Amino acid sequence: MQNNGLDRNILKDTIEIPIYAGSELTWEKFFGEEVGSVKEVFPLLQFKTAEQIIKISDYNKIARLYGNEEYELEDDEYIMLCDFENMKELRNKVLKKGNHVIEVAGKQYISKYSECKSGFIEMSTSHVNTGIILVPDSCAVTDEMKERAFLAANYNADTEEKREEIEAIFTSGDSGFIQNLSNQGLEIDGITKIKIIESSVGLATIVTFIAIYLGIIFLIASSAILALKQLTESSDNKQRYTILRKIGCDEKMIQKALFRQIGIFFMTPLILAIIHSVFGIQFALSMLAGIADKKDLLPSIIATILVMGAIYGTYFMATYWESKNIIREE
Repeated sequence: MQNNGLDRNILKDTIEIPIYAGSELTWEKFFGEEVGSVKEVFPLLQFKTAEQIIKISDYNKIARLYGNEEYELEDDEYIMLCDFENMKELRNKVLKKGNHVIEVAGKQYISKYSECKSGFIEMSTSHVNTGIILVPDSCAVTDEMKERAFLAANYNADTEEKREEIEAIFTSGDSGFIQNLSNQGLEIDGITKIKIIESSVGLATIVTFIAIYLGIIFLIASSAILALKQLTESSDNKQRYTILRKIGCDEKMIQKALFRQIGIFFMTPLILAIIHSVFGIQFALSMLAGIADKKDLLPSIIATILVMGAIYGTYFMATYWESKNIIREE
């Protein structure tokens, strides 16, 4: 990077670590006896994929930079880091049996925990770490097992303008640094915190807009139909309310009956919609598991419920007040 025009002074807190992998330890070998049942559920998984291996001290450097939890290991222990929900469940199924053993560089290691621990190396818009194995520093991994190098750093900037200038060096196609790398046939795959925030906000906005827009359109249409139907019935039943008054029913009793009638009329489809929404939201969360965590989507869900409730409630109250005017005694 320096040889192609990068000024190291624009970075601070620079950390570079090696990431290892080897054919001796793949997903298939990690799952062991459980691989058959896993293949039945997820037949398209690439079980020949080599596990990523990182020494514990190298990972702790990255974790310290990110502000994540750091870990410790004995010479015969390992830790599995995973935060991608579906893969985490599969790995925990194996680890919960206890004493799960793997072999790295000719030595066997036993899992320190009976479940995956939280952690990651690469920043992302969501939880996409499918698995990183932390091994002791004494693990005899070799240079031949080194899969790639990973570098993390902070921008050496105190102002927003300076951060944007440094950001452009790494992300702009017009950047001399990027062009020099391209001319040399070199590719560096990377991500910045600013880009992550921008893409995350953009994705959340799109999903929320589509969901709320479609929901509001259907809600207004259905509420209008319900209101029109109820107002029509109130007009048709005007004579019946007149008869109720003649037999001794006071206005308070009539209005209470009217409120209950309209309430039941509006609540019946709402209850059905809530039942559908419960299962629909669960399905949507499972589909978005790789994009966002449940707690990340909670504000959007709450905002949607409030907006829908306000619209539906407005139609309900407008229908009630107008129905009262229709059946009011001359």
